[in-house]
Amino acid sequence: MKFYDARQNTKALEALEDAINADPKFIEAHMLKANIYSDIRDYEKAIAAFRSAIAINPDFFINNFYGLATQEYLGGHYSEAKADFEKFISYPKASKTLSAKAKSMIESCSFAEEAVKNPVPFNPINMGDSINSADEEYFPAITGDGKTFLFTRRLKTLTADGRRTEQEDFYVSTMGLKGWKTAQPVTEINSDGNEGAPSLSADGQYLFFTACEELFNTSTTQRKTNGSCDLFIAKKVGDKYTNPRNLEIPVNSGAWESQPSFSSDGRTLYFVRAVKGSNNVSQHDIFMSRIGDDARWSDPVSVSDKINTSADELSVFIHPDDQTIYFSSNGHTGMGGQDIFYSKREPNGEWGEAVNIGYPINTPNDEASLLVSPDGEVGFFSSDRPGGKGGEDLYQFNLYEKARPQPVTYMKGKVYDVDTKKPLGASFELIDLATGKIVVRSTSNSVSGQFIVCLPAGKTYALNVSKDGYIFYSDNFELKDAKSSKDPVLKDVPMKPIKAGQSIVLKNIFYETDKFDLKDESKTELTKLMDFLNKNPKVHFEISGHTDNVGSKPYNQTLSEKRAKTVYDYLIAAGIPAQRLSSKGYGDTKPISDNTTDTGRSQNRRTEFLITSVDQ
Repeated sequence: MKFYDARQNTKALEALEDAINADPKFIEAHMLKANIYSDIRDYEKAIAAFRSAIAINPDFFINNFYGLATQEYLGGHYSEAKADFEKFISYPKASKTLSAKAKSMIESCSFAEEAVKNPVPFNPINMGDSINSADEEYFPAITGDGKTFLFTRRLKTLTADGRRTEQEDFYVSTMGLKGWKTAQPVTEINSDGNEGAPSLSADGQYLFFTACEELFNTSTTQRKTNGSCDLFIAKKVGDKYTNPRNLEIPVNSGAWESQPSFSSDGRTLYFVRAVKGSNNVSQHDIFMSRIGDDARWSDPVSVSDKINTSADELSVFIHPDDQTIYFSSNGHTGMGGQDIFYSKREPNGEWGEAVNIGYPINTPNDEASLLVSPDGEVGFFSSDRPGGKGGEDLYQFNLYEKARPQPVTYMKGKVYDVDTKKPLGASFELIDLATGKIVVRSTSNSVSGQFIVCLPAGKTYALNVSKDGYIFYSDNFELKDAKSSKDPVLKDVPMKPIKAGQSIVLKNIFYETDKFDLKDESKTELTKLMDFLNKNPKVHFEISGHTDNVGSKPYNQTLSEKRAKTVYDYLIAAGIPAQRLSSKGYGDTKPISDNTTDTGRSQNRRTEFLITSVDQ
């Protein structure tokens, strides 16, 4: 017992063997032996020791059946575990608390038995020398286009005096013509301390990660935590990340925060926090916080009672579809240890029931850190299974259909000044035209002007891009036929400086067919136009209406005038001074495309915004 209390397990086991040799029926020695093997997770030896104790006297300590069943469950012996849990609860004097847990474990045993009988497709493949090394690799992250792969590597080195040290750094690989290129260190982020559990924004412009040292310094960084582990953020400028900064309160607290996952909506951060649960016992739950227009993070809240349990939830990953969340838990019905689960968002926006991803993805061992590719077809995870490069390696596998997220595609391009061709950093908003809800907020890279935004397929979107000193950019596109991120939208965004004579087509102004009544979907664009006009009070402008050449010229002229006047009236009613604007109809006299095709005629039916003058 003295050795055990001092955590000298080897010496404790030697002493227990001596005691058992002296008295094979020394039941307490068998029980302590079982507890030690349980502590060090040697399930088979723990099972043997519990069985020896029970064989001596099954009624001596009925909790031995609970301990035996737990080790059998964790060791994958599900039918035996179920029988021993049932034996435990058959005792009238069994603890009510443990009996309740045993009944829950019986459900898990039944689930695990069926899962083993009905395995899901799973064929993991090592990601190879470009990603894996003799060191350990884990916690992967990926961009929305699936072409940048970032992960944690634990580097093992020997000091000058022969001591072995370990350090966690980030490495990144990009997709080439022949697969992943050899991963390189992210030198501007890596430090003398540890960096771990990274998450990339869909466009790769932001990197979230965990640092746990209370205070450490390098030549480039000074990172201080609020206690234990904190979350940090770094922004990409050009092709390099800026010095990371602590996300601070309220995201970080005096507790342990780690394992972030940033949603493709550009607003929501999911992460894991250590909290005090029932009976003041520490547990890990998944929280979420949203960043507002004022750049402040909201107070984090528990993600859902359907996801968090009284046990541990870890390794959260929100897919770019923003509708499917993957995580690990030992609190839901599973195979033993930490299992991987997923939940899908319901029509009301709440998360649905947690679903075990199945055997053999889940096993009696701990599974964690699942990453799913943007197209939903490939899963990535780390494992120390035999045949790897060394320690934990990163693997990939084809994810079976039922566990896949919604199909998503992405839009990729560059924002630039239409006159100088200079790249611009600008703000994006993508709006679901059916609901008017902003689904993505993002920015383009301030040096390269490049951007990537992820979009669930099957919808029609409005795109608004804005930058001070420029007319906002308006567009819309339909993704009803896009099946996955193999069908990206490639779009460069030319921005026009604010000056007289510049005009844009308001592509998200919609009217009823052959009428001048505005559709509800137009409100998004009109709100954006109002924001622009209020921010630029010196701008005077004309709203102009245009039609295709179908129908008589008088009819088209009248329709174009009425449509322009409708927008004019809307802006006046919203508070824009009448002296700043005018409206005019041009009928079919100013086509911008060919009127012989449906596409051309659609482009000619338009409402334009023309700057007539700018006050000095």
